[in-house]
Amino acid sequence: MKLVGASRGRWRDCKNSCCVLCISAVGQLGGPQTSQVTEWRNLDPRRMQMPQGNPLLLSYTLQELLAKDTVQVELIPEKKGLFLKHVEYEVSSQRFKSSVYRRYNDFVVFHEVLLHKFPYRMVPALPPKRVLGADREFIEGRRRALKRFINLVARHPPFSEDVLLKLFLSFSGSDVQHKLKEAAQCVGDEFTNCKLAARAKDFLPADIQTQFAMSRELIRNVYNSFYKLRDRAERIASRAIDNAADLLIFGKELSALGSDTTPLPSWAALHLSTWGSLKQALKGLSVEFALLADKAAQQGKKEENDVVEKLNLFLDLLQSYKDLCERHEKGVLHKHQRALHKYGLMKRQMMSAAHGREPESVEQLESRIVEQENVIQTMELRNYFSLYCLHQETQLVHVYLPLTSHILGAFVNSQIQGHKEMSKVWNDLKPKLSCLFAGPHSVLTPPRSPQEDGMCPH
Repeated sequence: MKLVGASRGRWRDCKNSCCVLCISAVGQLGGPQTSQVTEWRNLDPRRMQMPQGNPLLLSYTLQELLAKDTVQVELIPEKKGLFLKHVEYEVSSQRFKSSVYRRYNDFVVFHEVLLHKFPYRMVPALPPKRVLGADREFIEGRRRALKRFINLVARHPPFSEDVLLKLFLSFSGSDVQHKLKEAAQCVGDEFTNCKLAARAKDFLPADIQTQFAMSRELIRNVYNSFYKLRDRAERIASRAIDNAADLLIFGKELSALGSDTTPLPSWAALHLSTWGSLKQALKGLSVEFALLADKAAQQGKKEENDVVEKLNLFLDLLQSYKDLCERHEKGVLHKHQRALHKYGLMKRQMMSAAHGREPESVEQLESRIVEQENVIQTMELRNYFSLYCLHQETQLVHVYLPLTSHILGAFVNSQIQGHKEMSKVWNDLKPKLSCLFAGPHSVLTPPRSPQEDGMCPH
């Protein structure tokens, strides 16, 4: 089975100067490096370093990926439309030193063109569209999800050097969606623009299918564990915020008790001075409890931002890998199998025609079989290229695994800092309680510890 010349020439003459695979393999294939630089391309070779050996292997570290860019996504005040309010986001990139305004539909178009151009790569999913009656919690959750999406894309090796990303992060015109579609229509997908597409099989290990199955199972288990960790981290952060609300209410109730002006009955006049002192002390404690509530709220927010969000970022990455595996199996692999089935039917038809049992001429069937052989050959090449990309994406997931230590470090530091700050407030509060404890003959006696009461076991 041979490829038609046009198809072979298309793979041989790669015009995608931002293809990481092509740049990494120039030395091996002996081809000259393309020097085309368009208005939207500003490539830095240092960002695209790969081993001189097998281009299948990635050499990035987590720090190098994180250093590629940091993108902020912030809500801007809602604009009232004719019928609905429209939410806009300010998207700021450190790398491009840019700040642009984007709506959710802009993210949708960017996601679509990215998936069209890179069907064999991990393209993170977008959060759901706005539903009727969406509250602030939903809008804030979607903002966080969009921020995770764009940061994963901006740090992905092939995506980070593609014209689509720079357009999305720096184009300040009024119709970014049209620009994105226009840029995507100019070129085909990564397979049609990569020099290594026709040779991907040569770089794959012999047991690639076994490795793929093992990696998929491992990442599925990692995903399940991190999903449970994220849920527990959410509950811990939520408890800290709930604790803050409880402490604030506790302090307000003490203040209300201290501000009570209800007069004492005559038989209790003997204790009038004591109750007055107690009320004055209770009223003053609300300040400390408000401070405790503030510290607890800060700890909860810090754990949401530094722990829960990082866990969600990693989960988004793992989910995009799972989605990629499904696209491989249900997409190119399924099409390859379907093309083989069609080829078998055509071969049987030709055998029947050769014996005079089919009206269609043998020449027409031969022509159709040759066309089908070309289709099968293309599907085989796409299948191997898909496996090639899957192997690299699997490595990319493993590069992100050390993020676990970052997450644990943030969690431990948050707990230490939070408990330290709250402990200081509690210690400052303790001396102010002395006037609340009155013993015989008006001697103030604060409560003793269990050891002082003789309750400590021998």
